[in-house]
Amino acid sequence: MSETVILKAKEWLKIDRNEETRKEVEKLLEENDEEKLTQLFGSRLEFGTAGLRALMGAGYTRMNHITVQQTAQGWSEYLLATMDNDQVKKRGIVIGYDHRYHSKEFAEITANVFMLKGFKVYLFNVIVPTPLVSYAIRYLNAAGGVMITPSHNPKEYNGYKVYWENTVQIIPPHDTGISQKINENLELLDLTKASELSNGLLFDPIETKQVDEHYYNEINEEMESKLLEKSQNTTEIKVIYTAMHGVGYEWIKRAFKTIEFNGMIPVESQVEPDPEFPTVPFPNPEEKGALDIAFKTGDEKGSNLIIANDPDADRLCVAEKTVGSEPKWHKFHGNEIGMLFGWWQYKKHIKSGDKKPVAILNSTVSSKMVKALADKNGFKFEETLTGFKWLGNRAIDLEKEGYKVLLCFEEAIGYMVGSTVYDKDGISAAIALIQMAQYLKNKNLTLLQQFEKLCQKLGNFLYNNSYFYCYDKQIIDSIFKKIRNDGKYFEKIGTSKIQSIRDLTTGFDSSQKDNKAILHVDPNSQMITFTFENQSVITLRTSGTEPKIKYYIESSGKESVEQVQEKLDNLTQMFIETYLEPEKNNLIPPKKK
Repeated sequence: MSETVILKAKEWLKIDRNEETRKEVEKLLEENDEEKLTQLFGSRLEFGTAGLRALMGAGYTRMNHITVQQTAQGWSEYLLATMDNDQVKKRGIVIGYDHRYHSKEFAEITANVFMLKGFKVYLFNVIVPTPLVSYAIRYLNAAGGVMITPSHNPKEYNGYKVYWENTVQIIPPHDTGISQKINENLELLDLTKASELSNGLLFDPIETKQVDEHYYNEINEEMESKLLEKSQNTTEIKVIYTAMHGVGYEWIKRAFKTIEFNGMIPVESQVEPDPEFPTVPFPNPEEKGALDIAFKTGDEKGSNLIIANDPDADRLCVAEKTVGSEPKWHKFHGNEIGMLFGWWQYKKHIKSGDKKPVAILNSTVSSKMVKALADKNGFKFEETLTGFKWLGNRAIDLEKEGYKVLLCFEEAIGYMVGSTVYDKDGISAAIALIQMAQYLKNKNLTLLQQFEKLCQKLGNFLYNNSYFYCYDKQIIDSIFKKIRNDGKYFEKIGTSKIQSIRDLTTGFDSSQKDNKAILHVDPNSQMITFTFENQSVITLRTSGTEPKIKYYIESSGKESVEQVQEKLDNLTQMFIETYLEPEKNNLIPPKKK
């Protein structure tokens, strides 16, 4: 067994005061389990733009009391190194946590580290949805924030999301700066003295500043939710709600109360926070089967609409029962709800009489249908890299330029409706969804019928998003090298001619006059987008957290759904066979669900 790994494991035991993780390491040393010890101590958990997300357990590659404290020490030192020390301590930091195992402990460790450094700390005393941390940073003018959550990962995981003073998750170069400070501050501080400082430095943002009330008030004011249209000829909609055993239920209940909406029916077995996730082992509402209990509840209660939050309530999933002789549940794709929100937000803006220029943003791998809406109506559309850290920062920039940002969204059911919070927010999105659904019901329309009306005006937009597993970096590099062909990119795939190419690994973008990409370029990750003359788009990229090559293919046009589908299928098949070559490259497709 590697002497280095044994040494690191023994050093760990000297500093680990947690009985659970100590026993784990002692057992592995006793059993001489080299493979597992190397997994845990052979490297360190990398801090990136998403902060940390990993399995909980012992070792430097896991989420635990030691790695969380070291991260907090590095994060606090980075703030002190980049901001005025007196001001940053006075402004303080916001810390929230979800209902997962150890989340509260990790939040308290972070709070203790910051108090020892002299920071004011706003630590929520209750479990909160992720967007409330982002909002609280702005409302309290804090220097940054932390949310302890792994979002929709399985129960064995936890995470550490870091927010900058502008309320958005960090982007480069802050990630590498914080990572460097973590490595410079690995020696653990004695946290026992932190309790002596709590009287003057520790505050609950709800109890002392009523952050929750201000959050709801601002959302209602921005969305004009009190003006929720009701018709004498229609009844209030009934909606089934599931929190996926996460934090959302109490916050959604209160949100609906503020807009005087009384039609929510909870999925009783899934609304209470439960870190075991007994009915949904993988608590992502996008997953097949995740809404089965909600569908059953809808059938029993006579409701045609379902909304679901993921466990930290920053995302929103929507399903609706179709109209006709054989009604069935239609689970909306994130692109479909994003398009409906785009239509709804722009409609409300026009009705308001506000003359301010407006903008809608989505990620590069999301549908281009909202761009068609923007082109038709003459408002600004932009796309950013994947992730709300990019969408939120760009939204702030556009507001500084005089735009009103109506919506940011990504296909993975994340929506920023308005700009009360510069992050995806499943609570405010739920309010907007109810408002829109009630309006449509008054017009005798369903959400799906309204989406189909938009397709009639703008064309059909169909997509095929999937991935392959690839555990060999050399194969991944060879696939992208073949596509780049020493800068002589191919001109067509099958019969589909390429209009432009954007390579965010090299910085090349043929759609720009100087051939230089305007989006962030990262030579350490792979991402290429092809735009075709026949209104199709392909983006191929690697995952930052998993051994996956992901592809996002969209075809569109005014032709029939069947014709657009055929165009999409042909392009997908040709691209995969010619450039990914799954059999030759030993690429593993996802398991069929």
